[in-house]
Amino acid sequence: MKFPTHGMGGRSPMGLAWLAFLGGLGLAALPAQAQEANENPTAKERFVPREEVSVNLERAITYLVIEQNEDGSWGGHGPGSVLEDGFALSTYESWQLAANALACGTLADLDRRTPEQQVALEKAVRYLCSVELPKRDSDWDIDIVWSAVYGFSTCVEILVGDALPADEFQTILNRRGNEFLAVLLKHQALSGGWAYYDDPPFATTPTWATSFTTAAVLPALVDAKAKLGWQIEDRVIERAVKYVERCALPNGAYAYDLRPNQGVRGIEDINMVEGSLARIQVCNWALYRAGVKRITYERIREGLNEFFRFHKFLDHVRTRPIPHEGFHQNAGYFYFFGHFYAARAIELLPAEERAGWYQKLSPHLMKTQWANGAASDFMRAPYAVVAGTAFLASGLSGDLQSRGVPPQNASKTEGTETPAEDVETAK
Repeated sequence: MKFPTHGMGGRSPMGLAWLAFLGGLGLAALPAQAQEANENPTAKERFVPREEVSVNLERAITYLVIEQNEDGSWGGHGPGSVLEDGFALSTYESWQLAANALACGTLADLDRRTPEQQVALEKAVRYLCSVELPKRDSDWDIDIVWSAVYGFSTCVEILVGDALPADEFQTILNRRGNEFLAVLLKHQALSGGWAYYDDPPFATTPTWATSFTTAAVLPALVDAKAKLGWQIEDRVIERAVKYVERCALPNGAYAYDLRPNQGVRGIEDINMVEGSLARIQVCNWALYRAGVKRITYERIREGLNEFFRFHKFLDHVRTRPIPHEGFHQNAGYFYFFGHFYAARAIELLPAEERAGWYQKLSPHLMKTQWANGAASDFMRAPYAVVAGTAFLASGLSGDLQSRGVPPQNASKTEGTETPAEDVETAK
């Protein structure tokens, strides 16, 4: 899986050269089901009935169940694409494990599961809790942090919820969750945040962090301490909260990373709102969950409005093979990451508002699905497809929950159904 990267891509010169040369080859060799999907689809203004959302959610979940390996994992342990060279050996395992954790969490969020889905969830949890954790085997490449971010978050979310029998799974989830926590504590940067690369001088404690990596794990840290009673020092969470807060910019965006002279450098800078659409959602969600008072309902609404207002920038870059090649340095892998956390931001709002917001969100998810129910916004490597499909399914599941629909999950308060506002996207 390709997660958000450092600066203009964080790749070696050789890696960038291969990307430029092989980009056409990678797209020409798409599987048949991927070729059937329009690479630049549009989400027309229309009311999306619950049945349509339910069918597409079922397609995504079915894909995950069918593609699961016998040992409970998804994908493989090596590079899944010729476009993904130049990384540490553990990086491919880290992406795979992070994607597995996301798929596991998506299945766990379905309160009403078929027997096949329940078996898939239990197998996935056993794999997540038993597989050997990746090791840091590079000075600059510490993508193992992504496996810890999503592995830890999934363990905490399942333990806080009731998706699995406590007597059978509580022990292994507690043990593995604390192992992921140890990785996070070891790699918390001097600034208080987390990232997946590092800058010189290289040391055990990283010197670089990003707003979105930090925000992605912050609520799980809060829940692990407050709801599960795990031993996490207050300063770990306080430093992370402060890091994300310091990345907030006056224009409503969140900086990619924290710099001494923070701000926007040019009209197409990544820290403009148009380049921060995904970061706004994850950072607002994280700070609200951490109890930061300035993140009000109104601020969350403003962030969501910006997300849909400038959505064409995410549409433009989705599936492009070179990191940060879009306007405002957007990257293809911002797409599902942003929609996943937009859904989580929606869940923070009053119940009666959620269905209306999902009417805007769900069309942008469903338009990307392949014939087999899967989706990817970047590479066609297995870890990218698994993560993209999990992100997509989670958003559609939230839509159904907002309407109080029982097919997959009826645990949340029913909201109102309102027609979607203009979500026309650029062709």
